[in-house]
Amino acid sequence: MMKKNLKFAWIASWFALVGQLLYFTGVSFFTGEWRYVMWSFMASMIVGVPSMINTWQLHKKENNKSRTGS
Repeated sequence: MMKKNLKFAWIASWFALVGQLLYFTGVSFFTGEWRYVMWSFMASMIVGVPSMINTWQLHKKENNKSRTGS
């Protein structure tokens, strides 16, 4: 069985949740168009939250496997 790279999954999840929002907040400061923040917040929540939940569940599953020894 192939080992999952959860470190990359956590980084990608955090970027989808927080990094994208920070980036578009910077774009909004630069342009003065605050709708960028509104749309990026919605996209961050739609993509980031399920990604974090999925990564967390995989992390829990991997920890349970390593504890049981299978």
